[in-house]
Amino acid sequence: MRWGLRPRGPGEAALAAAWNLWVPPRLPCRPRWRGTTGSLLVRSVTGASNQPQNSSNGSYRDTVLLPQTSFPMKLLGRQQPDTELEIQQKCGFSELYSWQRERKVKAEFCLHDGPPYANGDPHVGHALNKILKDIANRYHMMRGSKIHFVPGWDCHGLPIEIKVLSELGGKAQNLSAMEIREKARSFAKAAIEKQKLSFIRWGIMADWNNCYYTFDGRYEAKQLRIFYQMYDKGLIYRSYKPVFWSPSSRTALAEAELEYNPEHISRSVYVKFPLLKPSPKLASLLDGSSPVSFLVWTTQPWTIPANQAVCYMPESKYAVVKCSSSGDLYILGADKVTSVASTLGTTFEVISTFSGVDLENGSCAHPLISERESPLLPANHVTMTKGTGLVHTAPAHGMEDYSVAAQHNLSMDCLVNEDGVFTDAAGPELQNKAVLKEGTDAVIMMLQAAKNLLKEEKLVHSYPYDWRTKKPVVIRASKQWFVNITDIKTTAKELLKKVKFIPGSALNAMVEMMDRRPYWCISRQRVWGVPIPVFHHKTKDEVLINSQTIEHIIQLVEKHGSDIWWTLPPEQLLPKEVLSQVGGPDALEYVPGQDILDIWFDSGTSWSNVLPGTDQRADLYLEGKDQLGGWFQSSLLTSVAARNKSPFKTVVVHGFTLGEKGEKMSKSLGNIIDPDVVINGGQDHSKEPPYGADVLRWWVAESNVFTEVTISPSLLNAARDDISKLRNTLRFLLGNVAGFNPETDSIPVNSMYVIDQYMLHLLQDLANKINDSYKQYDFGKVVRLLQAFYTRELSNFYFSIIKDRLYCENADDPKRRSCQTALAEILDVMVRSFAPILPHLAEEVFQHIPYIKGSGFLRILSIWTRLKKFFFHLLLMSSEENSFAPANLPCDLKAFIFLFSKGPSKMLQAEETSSTSQLNELMMASQTTLLSQEPRGINEDVTELKGTFLINLEGGDIREESSYKVIVMPTTKEKCPRCWKYTAESSDTLCPRCAEVVKGK
Repeated sequence: MRWGLRPRGPGEAALAAAWNLWVPPRLPCRPRWRGTTGSLLVRSVTGASNQPQNSSNGSYRDTVLLPQTSFPMKLLGRQQPDTELEIQQKCGFSELYSWQRERKVKAEFCLHDGPPYANGDPHVGHALNKILKDIANRYHMMRGSKIHFVPGWDCHGLPIEIKVLSELGGKAQNLSAMEIREKARSFAKAAIEKQKLSFIRWGIMADWNNCYYTFDGRYEAKQLRIFYQMYDKGLIYRSYKPVFWSPSSRTALAEAELEYNPEHISRSVYVKFPLLKPSPKLASLLDGSSPVSFLVWTTQPWTIPANQAVCYMPESKYAVVKCSSSGDLYILGADKVTSVASTLGTTFEVISTFSGVDLENGSCAHPLISERESPLLPANHVTMTKGTGLVHTAPAHGMEDYSVAAQHNLSMDCLVNEDGVFTDAAGPELQNKAVLKEGTDAVIMMLQAAKNLLKEEKLVHSYPYDWRTKKPVVIRASKQWFVNITDIKTTAKELLKKVKFIPGSALNAMVEMMDRRPYWCISRQRVWGVPIPVFHHKTKDEVLINSQTIEHIIQLVEKHGSDIWWTLPPEQLLPKEVLSQVGGPDALEYVPGQDILDIWFDSGTSWSNVLPGTDQRADLYLEGKDQLGGWFQSSLLTSVAARNKSPFKTVVVHGFTLGEKGEKMSKSLGNIIDPDVVINGGQDHSKEPPYGADVLRWWVAESNVFTEVTISPSLLNAARDDISKLRNTLRFLLGNVAGFNPETDSIPVNSMYVIDQYMLHLLQDLANKINDSYKQYDFGKVVRLLQAFYTRELSNFYFSIIKDRLYCENADDPKRRSCQTALAEILDVMVRSFAPILPHLAEEVFQHIPYIKGSGFLRILSIWTRLKKFFFHLLLMSSEENSFAPANLPCDLKAFIFLFSKGPSKMLQAEETSSTSQLNELMMASQTTLLSQEPRGINEDVTELKGTFLINLEGGDIREESSYKVIVMPTTKEKCPRCWKYTAESSDTLCPRCAEVVKGK
């Protein structure tokens, strides 16, 4: 059984499912050493290809145990993607998810897949998101959990509808609702299949035959059930309110469907609102002889015809000023006098000041309709940061304006239609004019004619745009369906305190977004979506919806899909008992409504369709930061509204993908990187080489995904190089466990070489840190830990020391078996560590392991505690990175080393002088001699090194300062033709060790 639990059935990939990251019993932390005199220069070993210390063409070549493995050092060109495809097929990647679901394990890990939108080709944003999810799933699977992960797609909505209609051109105007829906569904299905194939190619583990789709009838039916639960609780209602409206899409939009253009240009104006009726306090400040006007600033002149009031801040100070240019009297915020005068190119003389509350019960004249009165009203949303401290209020065109109107019973008539054009009610000078274009021109000209325009200027500022059409929106009042989130938000914010957010700052960001949201408009004026299941009276402003009608519709939708709303006659959409009460089939008083549900309501109710069990809470939601105001929020709000519960326990938020210079990717900039091209290469492989899916996965894992994530050819090249270095290390490990069977050849820990025990200690520390990093979804740290280990601890340290023991001892010598025992465990832990990130490479390594691996864990015995102090004495020092190596030693096989140290060094070398002891191996010299006392009278042809070092163990409980002296002198021996150590009596004879090994061969 290899790598633990060996499954039987679907394929070799399934066994990767059982890989449990090895975390042996905890060992003491590694010390930090100080007082070193330098660091050791060691010979670098990067892989099994390096020539060992033996003659490559001598008569003893066949007696040297060179690494033996067919695992390739590199996969060039098409070899990488082709090998991955072969591994996916051979190892049963497609069956892995269903296999692990059948395991008899108690623990379950649920990652709820946020649905990507079914309207385009797969891109690097998809790759970032899906690969992060897959790494998390594979890790938890390897830890023994049963994974619940159902991929899904968001299939409805305006972007798909617009694409379909734009492709049809002029023909689109003649399409029926059902024709549009059929074409939209076909478009979405094609996009889903294309995205699904890419996700499978990236190695994403899932049951791809059982996904969830928001256009599926069963999904829609559950969504409608939640809609009615919320309606029945009074949380969903219909009202006439201002909403974000997209003239280019002719529909209402939710906050999450907006994007803000920081380069938008508005025509801002300073407008006079003549005083009509002063408040008592204001009357006492004015002599009554000179006309006075309130000074108002707005960036949306087109809303002035709908003005119903002017709002002020009750607690602020206001001033009556005289304009030095015109002599006119104005009223504005006292703090704004200087800045506004400067903007108008004049100076103001302050006549008097008063408190805002003193404006109560006053009024002014409408600047375009002098006979219309605009009352002065207090409002909390007024500030002194911009403008004049007085705010023009048009209830049909502003959320705060609407709140003021509701309190004071102001008119909320909307003068703008669905196309963003003034209606006839706006008057002959404005009717049929687009409010954001010629309508604005006309209003400004009317203000000039009324002599109430003081200044017009262009203002560049951030302005909401329709995220689909990329055109500006307006705020206009209309009859819409809303979710009353005021009550929900309080509970939602309390529940969020129990949710773990990674990074932690995402929690505050999500709460702030909810706080800025006064209500949630969930109705859309389109046809590609789930209908809002209500019936409107033909002549009265009333709707029909109750438990009977909704249950009937839910049953129809579950069986036939939501098309029934457009295909069945109205009398069949109502249950018989209700139909008889509302006029019967021949005189039906109601007609089906024509609004559909916001797609954020579509996807936000996915928890009710996908999450398992009665609790229906996911262990993890993992999406991009835009979902803090989107899917995360709509999922939370619907779940809290329906059942007072959060749908997630942990939320991980990643950034967006950007180009190499931090710019957004776009076709116009030519910086789009297609994941398919990354994997399979472009037309010119010299410019766009085929990297394979594992390079894409490594790029994702090593990136700091909690900020913006850059991708570029240079980063992909670096990822490929990193994997190549890892392959070399794996090749060395595989090559040197050839002929080794852990079940029969392993050496007990207390009999292993101390350096091998020490590597197991480092390995345990690595496994613990990697395990902790996976738990925190910090995959970049996993990559960094692995890189540091195989570069510093293995290639630059351990491999350099053990090559002579590996290559030149007898195959079954306990010294060599000790090393192979450590190498097998290193290979085991390393592959388990990167398997969630690089599943193709992990499976490839598995194919080349020359033995059957048992499922037991290696036990680290207490002998390490007994030996550690002694071992640290002998290693003498470490760099600040805690990388052990003898200090300043030349590491020259021509050298003899004499060592004097107060440590118990005889445990590594029992005899006084040795060429084969553990100490000699650590010194990497031809001979090591232990001195019982400091030598005197050193000759000139030797090198003397001495110093002190600090041992700091157990968090400071063990602190010792020791001294050492090392004497390095040239050897008097000859180079052994087999092991190349200078331990032979002559150049054509073997050293004693090699002579013993080859005897009889």
